Amino acid sequence: MKHRIVVLGAGYAGAYVAGNLARRLSAKDTVITVVNAVPDFVQRMRLHQLAAGRDIEAPPLADVFAGTGIRLRLARVTAVDPERRVVTVSGGDELGHDTLGHDTLGYDTLVYALGSHGAGHVVPGAAEHAFDVSARPAALRLRERLDGLGQGARVLVVGDGLTGIEAATEIAESRPGLSVALVARGELGARLSAGARGHLRRACGRLGITVLEHTSVDAVEATRALCADGTALASDATVWTAGFAVSPIAAAGGLEVTENGQIIVDRTMRSVSHPDVYAVGDSAHAMGDNGRPLPMSCASAGYTGRQAIEAIVGRLTGRTVATTKLVYAYNHISLGRRDAILQLVDDEGRAKPTYLGGRQPARIKAGILGMALWATSHPTYGMPTRRHRLAPTPDTTAERMIA
Repeated sequence: MKHRIVVLGAGYAGAYVAGNLARRLSAKDTVITVVNAVPDFVQRMRLHQLAAGRDIEAPPLADVFAGTGIRLRLARVTAVDPERRVVTVSGGDELGHDTLGHDTLGYDTLVYALGSHGAGHVVPGAAEHAFDVSARPAALRLRERLDGLGQGARVLVVGDGLTGIEAATEIAESRPGLSVALVARGELGARLSAGARGHLRRACGRLGITVLEHTSVDAVEATRALCADGTALASDATVWTAGFAVSPIAAAGGLEVTENGQIIVDRTMRSVSHPDVYAVGDSAHAMGDNGRPLPMSCASAGYTGRQAIEAIVGRLTGRTVATTKLVYAYNHISLGRRDAILQLVDDEGRAKPTYLGGRQPARIKAGILGMALWATSHPTYGMPTRRHRLAPTPDTTAERMIA
């Protein structure tokens, strides 16, 4: 019997891990199945650009995995049972045709890469009235709303993290006829160095963005946002970017998770409670080389994905598990198409005094986005060409035959 590897999610982390496992493990010994709810690869780092009106490529996953031997299952994951080593899915089959009811997939090794989504539901009215850019349908919904707004219409972006800043500046630059405001709970760009904060303020001024600092939104209505101090902010489109949350599926399945639902993993991305499960990307609570949890980011998806690949290949083939880097060295913030901030951070995650701003970091960011798409669309590039056979594991084989 072949060793069954199931990868849940085909975002940056999941697609990269699946493709490279297919390249490095012999198809004579393994079968790899990727489960994803949508048929295309979503460039999540560019969804704010899609919402603002830019055409963003979404390669079909069938093309991404062509020639790898990977089985693509278009379905939604509804449950994980790590004790029985099965995943429950709803809708779709390997060819993507819709079916009724639920189905289960058995696995020997599970890679959990379901990522994260917007956390707007915790604020009254946000789920009903606000827009977000955490998924492609949501970004297209916001784009449709922006298309329908007239000259001078008010767009309110709530949240001054990286996503909020990028969304506000992209919308303001792409749609100069709109009035854009950015709501910051504290000081704008508080996590940046003094120089970078000044650059950010100048960018907002150049783009005509109104910045509302030390403001907390407690509720969202159809045409306004209500603040903690009683102020009402008029809005024709409220964009909610104040935080992200992970799926409750891991916690419901009994995996050991953090308070926010991320799977707790060891240095090799292996679940501390269930050794057959690996978590990567936003789904993983992974400690970086500096002893601090890696933040939810595309960079973290790459680092955790590479470590998981080495761990799975090493353990299944009886080789030494290689240790890869787990670092977070900088924040890279786009400020429209021709401006950006590259802010280096230290081992404590604090901003270093120096930063890079302007066209050069904008070009670097565009290159990173392009490379991220290319690497995911060519998930087996740059890895060893030799496919390793699995090491004999009589006990595990016997367990599978009994199951």
